[in-house]
Parts: sequence; structure tokens; C-alpha cells
Amino acid sequence: MKTTTMLFVSEFEELWFDALQSLMGLRKAGLNHVVFLHVIQREKVAMRRGTGYLKQEERKLREIADIRFIDWAETLFEEGMEVGAHIAIGNVVPKILSVAEIEKVDLIVTARKRRGKLEELFAGSETSDLLRRTVKPVLIYNYLSQSGKVGENPFERLLLALDWSVSSEKVLDFVLSLKGAIKRVEIIHVLSEKGIGKLSKMEAHKVERDNKKRLDEVCDVFAKERFDARPHLYIGSAEEQIEKGASEHKATMIIVGTRRASVWKEKWSGSVAHSLAEKSELPLLVVPADVK
Repeated sequence: MKTTTMLFVSEFEELWFDALQSLMGLRKAGLNHVVFLHVIQREKVAMRRGTGYLKQEERKLREIADIRFIDWAETLFEEGMEVGAHIAIGNVVPKILSVAEIEKVDLIVTARKRRGKLEELFAGSETSDLLRRTVKPVLIYNYLSQSGKVGENPFERLLLALDWSVSSEKVLDFVLSLKGAIKRVEIIHVLSEKGIGKLSKMEAHKVERDNKKRLDEVCDVFAKERFDARPHLYIGSAEEQIEKGASEHKATMIIVGTRRASVWKEKWSGSVAHSLAEKSELPLLVVPADVK
């Protein structure tokens, strides 16, 4: 599993070239090709009255995107990168999935799309929709400060959250493939406070020992590949403890696995990956269990 081709999805209002530049550390792990994608949503070019379609507005938006992509591409060309670009009309998620398949990308980078609470409850967010439908790792990029400044390298210190599922195995493989781009990996497993509370003191200690052992074994795997990896065991709500761990260890990115789920199951049963995707202030990298 190598990350040689990245799809960089920019709506311009949310994700700029400085974000892409901060990800160039991935070149040390094999990245050599960036594909730009800008999707012009139909409502942006629809007439205010009636159901007509303004071709003139579409041409203007295409020209703006084209100019920006040419400018970005020139910089990457000078650095020896391969570059491609797509400007499409339609719904964002289907276009991302289509271009990702056409270009055979290894990683999708996009910004979190925010919606009102009521709209999100019944319609869902584009971010959650993408995570449910893709088989590619997705980096949901958030700027690292309220001032809008970008971190120099989001891959510098990863907080890697493992739940010992099949998706965790995929996450491990993906992170190991990024050798050279990552400086430190903080590995965290969160035990359910409710589950631990049902055990006897002896049983609880055994569960903690077993999980610490598993964390140490994972760290050994990373150490053999010359990663700086450190284990951490937390107890409580997975989402809250992952955020807490990221803050305590000054992580620059969180990485988790996810499994496929229907839209309604996702809404009512919840998912750590989807919840973090909507709420985390840090960049979040999500690796699907059926990653290809």
C-alpha cells in the first residue's frame, strides 16, 4: 500500500494551496502525483428564478478554477511533481468518487463541509457521505488554528487510534507505508468505562494488562521500521479520549479506521470516525476497512 497519487479536492473557500504544500512531506513516502478537483455545484450556476441554467456563469467559474489550478500546477511542476486537474459540474461526492476511480488515487484530501444541525440530521453531511461510500483513505483537512494558519507538516506527529478490529489492521498497514513522512506515532487504545465497570478488580487489571501488551507489540512493529512510536491506554468515551490524547501529546493529526454503515445506522448508532470527522479541530485521516 503506497501513497503515490493524491486527489486534492478544493472548493477554494475552504482549502487552499498552503494546505497542499503542508502535505508535501508525503513525497518522502512516495507521493509523486497530485490531481486537483474542483466541483461547481449546480445551484451556483442556476438562475435565480425558474429552473434555467446560466452557461455564462459556469464558464466564469470554470475559468477561475482553471487559472488557480494552472498557478498551483506550475509550482508543483518546478518541484518535479506530476499534476492533473478536473473541473466538474454536479454533486461533490459522486464527482470525487468518479475522479478517484479514474485517476487511481491512493489518498483523497478534502475539507470538512459544515451544515446546519437540522440539515445534517436529515440529509447528512458531504463528509459523512464520502466516508460511507469510498474505499480510499480520506484526509479531512482542518487548518490548525483559528487564525487560518496551516501547520508545517500535519504528518509530523500522528495520534493513531486502534480498536483491534479489521479496520485497525488496515490503518497499521497504511501508516507503515508512510515511512519517512512521519516523525512520531502516538498509539492509543480506549477501553470502555462502562465495560470495565462491569468487571471485577482482578478482571479489569487483566484486561488492562492484555491491552497494554498489544499496544507494546504494535510499537515493536513500528520500532522495527524505525518509527518513533509510543503506547497509551485510556478509559472512557472513545471520541472524547482520542481528542484528549491528541491534545496531551500535541498531535498534528488523528488517524482512525472505519467500517461501512448505512446512513441511518451511522446517525443513530454513531461512529467514532464519522463523529471526529464532523467535530475534530485537527486534520483527520480515515482509512476504510475495505481500502483498495
